[in-house]
Amino acid sequence: MNKLKYGGLAISRRDALRTGMGALAAGAISKGAESPSGWDLAATIRARIRAPQIPARDFDITKFGARGDYSKNSTAGIRAAIDACSKAGGGVVVVPKGEFLTAAIHLKSNVRLHVSAGATLRFDRDPSMYLPLVFTRWEGMELMNYSPFVYAFEQTNIAITGEGTLDGNASCEHWWPWKGRTNCGWTKGDAEQQPARDRLEKMAAENVGVRERLFGSGGYLRPTFIQPYRCTNVLIEGVTIRNSPMWEIHPVLCRNVIIRKVSIDSHGPNNDGCDPESSTDVLIEDCRFDTGDDCIAIKSGRNHDGRRLHQPSGNILIRGCEMKDGHGGVTIGSEISGGVRNVFAEDCRMDSPHLDRILRIKTNSVRGGTIEGIYLRNITAGQVAGPAIEVDFEYEEGDKGPYPPVVRDVEVRNVTCQRSKRALSLRGYAASPIRDVRLIDCRFENAAQPDVIEHVERLSMKGVEENGKPVER
Repeated sequence: MNKLKYGGLAISRRDALRTGMGALAAGAISKGAESPSGWDLAATIRARIRAPQIPARDFDITKFGARGDYSKNSTAGIRAAIDACSKAGGGVVVVPKGEFLTAAIHLKSNVRLHVSAGATLRFDRDPSMYLPLVFTRWEGMELMNYSPFVYAFEQTNIAITGEGTLDGNASCEHWWPWKGRTNCGWTKGDAEQQPARDRLEKMAAENVGVRERLFGSGGYLRPTFIQPYRCTNVLIEGVTIRNSPMWEIHPVLCRNVIIRKVSIDSHGPNNDGCDPESSTDVLIEDCRFDTGDDCIAIKSGRNHDGRRLHQPSGNILIRGCEMKDGHGGVTIGSEISGGVRNVFAEDCRMDSPHLDRILRIKTNSVRGGTIEGIYLRNITAGQVAGPAIEVDFEYEEGDKGPYPPVVRDVEVRNVTCQRSKRALSLRGYAASPIRDVRLIDCRFENAAQPDVIEHVERLSMKGVEENGKPVER
């Protein structure tokens, strides 16, 4: 039987097509007559996304030795509860009301971690508590590094639910200084992540085996908060997430993911809210993002690693979310070398002088990637600090590589913005222009500067107003 590779895993073509992943991998879900397109495709995707089915039997962590008065580290009790739940065939690991100090939590198949109202999981600040090293991804590159705070590897039917809080305990005294910014606890001469980041990028470019890319202690590469890796059927619902070392919710090479009614309040460096990476069939709805970086950032691997795995992100639905502070409300990139297709965002609200953009697509000819089928509708923004809609091929390295990016089929419909630096900033390359951008029934008021349009083919604007004046193209 023919096999498809999915993040290093071989699965049958029949199973891949049944789940919908194979259609992405084979290129069948794209613009064309053979499949639904536009918002019709969004409805098809939504119909097949399902919450995991997990048995309704409870395992209270306090019965396994966890203490909710913050008097001792409860890691052993939480892990014992997860093990017992898994051995019983699955169920719900319950975190009751209280404050629990913990290190890394590793979820297993058919286990739901339920953080009850009034409960807080507060994560230990000692980096050694996130060892041994695990197989993970950092800024789009695979490696062996500190465990994410909540981690699952090659598991099926997992969930994190409840009205409680997950607090990463990061601050300008802990974790965040590793970024190397003088405005957050770091001074010249202190340890920082850049040397390890450069070493990891070099190892990826030289195709060093992932299990030989050993980091962790002495590397200063901050772990992400929640990372399901190569998992199927994932639910994250209801919880509040605060103070992450780095990215908050980071599904990698996952299928069938629901992120619903999550509230994120974390303003450290690289504190993206939700970063689906090389993942398919993802629903993000009714969430609140107040972040130090992009609210939602869709990714698919960086440079050589993204091209090596060649797994795009796709079939991603974003609905009913609120974006406050952040670099971008809906962002695609910049670790985008594997490509992205079929992203649909609707009925979202954005408003903050510290939110930079509504839609942000960022790449360059070092990152490359094909980005296609991006649809926004019914988005309301009060104010953003930068351009409302931005496609930027000059991000970071700019045009210094052999992999010209492709951006095509972008539709923005019924989007309003009350204040921005400018309505549009679209910067392609002469040899690789941005193509087929459509704005329909949009209104941009109080745009301080004119649009920037560089190397764009087939830009269409119908029913669009800028500063009270109609703009037609």
